[in-house]
Amino acid sequence: MKVERPCPPPKDDKAPPALPAAQWTTWTWQGYYDDSRKAAKGFIKLGLKRFDSVSIWGFNSPEWMLSSLGAGFAGGKAAGLYPTDTAETAAFKVVHSGSSIVVVEDKSKLDRLVSALTARNDPSPIKVKAVVAYGYEPPAEAKVEVSGRWVPVISWASLMELGAKESDEEVDARCKEVQPGHCAALVYTSGTTGEPKAVMISHDNVLFEACGVIDIGSRHMKFCALKEQERILSYLPLSHIAGLMVDIAFPIASTATTPAHTTVFFARPYDLKLGSLKDRLCVARPTAFLGVPMVWEKIADKLRALGASNPGWKQSLAAWAKDKGKAASVACQLGGSGDRPSGYGLASKLVFSKIKAKLGLDKVKFGITGAAPIRVDTLEYFGSIGLDINEVYGMSESTAAATVSTSLAHQWGSCGFSLPGVEVKAFKVKDDLNDKTECPRAPALDAMDESFQGELCFRGRSIMMGYLAQPALGPDHVKEIESKTAATIDNEGWLHSGDKGIVTQAGMVKITGRYKELIIGSGGENIAPVPIEDHIKACCDGINEVIIIGDKRKYNVALITLKAVGANGESKGTDQLDTPAQKVNPSVKTITEALEDEQWIKTITTAIKKTNDNGKVCPNNAFKIQKFMILPTNFSEEEGFLTPTKKMKRPIVEKAFLKQIDAMYQSSDTYVRYQP
Repeated sequence: MKVERPCPPPKDDKAPPALPAAQWTTWTWQGYYDDSRKAAKGFIKLGLKRFDSVSIWGFNSPEWMLSSLGAGFAGGKAAGLYPTDTAETAAFKVVHSGSSIVVVEDKSKLDRLVSALTARNDPSPIKVKAVVAYGYEPPAEAKVEVSGRWVPVISWASLMELGAKESDEEVDARCKEVQPGHCAALVYTSGTTGEPKAVMISHDNVLFEACGVIDIGSRHMKFCALKEQERILSYLPLSHIAGLMVDIAFPIASTATTPAHTTVFFARPYDLKLGSLKDRLCVARPTAFLGVPMVWEKIADKLRALGASNPGWKQSLAAWAKDKGKAASVACQLGGSGDRPSGYGLASKLVFSKIKAKLGLDKVKFGITGAAPIRVDTLEYFGSIGLDINEVYGMSESTAAATVSTSLAHQWGSCGFSLPGVEVKAFKVKDDLNDKTECPRAPALDAMDESFQGELCFRGRSIMMGYLAQPALGPDHVKEIESKTAATIDNEGWLHSGDKGIVTQAGMVKITGRYKELIIGSGGENIAPVPIEDHIKACCDGINEVIIIGDKRKYNVALITLKAVGANGESKGTDQLDTPAQKVNPSVKTITEALEDEQWIKTITTAIKKTNDNGKVCPNNAFKIQKFMILPTNFSEEEGFLTPTKKMKRPIVEKAFLKQIDAMYQSSDTYVRYQP
């Protein structure tokens, strides 16, 4: 593991330069193992019992990973909290997980957590016995009051000292008692509605999933196939299933089972917010990189903006090269010739290699996207610069990926094939989860007949143990959670994803919608909003997000946000339009001005018309958008509109803008001006 220590704080909302790789603090694999065991022995001394949980609240760091593994060595389990969780959500997770140890990043989080725990009125006493702080040095013999008890707060260094003094006898005994079916981690679903559910992931789930992905990566991508260093940049939340698998499980499994050894580099906590992730990429030079769609889309936006500022001859050279790149990428998709066009090698040398080097992605063997749908035009763009992005599909309940695309087996718009040992089928499911009929397999990805579409379901060793029901929260809670598990995994072991999709005769999987997001048209039509929204965004590069509203209403309307400086998903950004958006009308510099601008209104109207007129996207009038409104701001995680993986919380958006939505239905205009 490698991390910048101390992490330089931002100055004037800008990230200081990256430290040279030689100056990063390093853990060897032996040091990683030794410190994990010290953490385990320290946790045991502080009161962690077998099957207890260790809650971890903070940004990705070596201490986060050491705490997670330490919990496992001690016969317990890790319960990750999102860095952006509210104090109330964090307190719920600490109580629900039954945590006896809490590891926190800083004093602010500790103070807020203690306050939220104090405000709770739980039927049973809170179990917390100790707090470990890794981002600051608490005073000697510091304590906080939890449930009427004084709980010690110690530093990370003190935990290491405590563990070093303890013998190995107890931790060795606990390790021997750990079984493959025991719970290794609790992964809390970020949840678009209601309290988060805790997905119980077993040790067997983790290793089966990790080894399956590594096997595919090795055979198809040469990832972990040779005796060399593989590199990963850790920046997505470790509390998310993707962070758990890619940053913690994959490096351990790959180093243990393949000729390669994998090193994890850590991003700075503010990299996504300040747009400085590239600085860490350029040091780490990852060989595998997972980006949620929003990350890839923001990278593409920056590249387009840089390209537009180049002199004419460079733009002509780039256009020629991208034509070669796209042709090669199309040919390499399933069913293609596999041939690269004449001139591809020169295009790669003159253009692609330089672009990827500037991004820090020149060594990537396995470029991955997941956690949310990605637009095909984004995949096309990266294909045109010689970088294949492979879509994976899964969920926390399937221990991350159930399907995966690779450079040898991919097609734009598909999530690829199922992992070895995992079954994926589409079913027509009735009200009773167990009353289902398998859909016929589609002849091709674009065969969208309703008969081929059903709920995508998975079965295999990567399927979760179930959702955690916490008896300390009372019998009603236990009954509710048990019913949710029963409503997710049927009697034959099929995990029901809630996603609508098809499986082709070749075995490729394509998502066509999400059942919870389906808009029921006035004529009873099932309308998946994402393909319509993505098409509109592809028709106007200045649009950031489109949210279609229309469920149980007479027609569809759309809320639209524009690309703005600083609007990166974590933060809503500023009123200043970003470079792609300024191209719509160069004289308009702000969102506020765009709300009144005729050119902006005309451009969006045209994008919507093109989408409405596309028979594949909008097969009949029920799918079409009749009115739209430009919002004066962007959606963000910090305001509660996006999950930590940047999925839209549609019910929350609709509730927050209900007044404006109603105004669109009451207006006779196509464009309805936003009014607070």
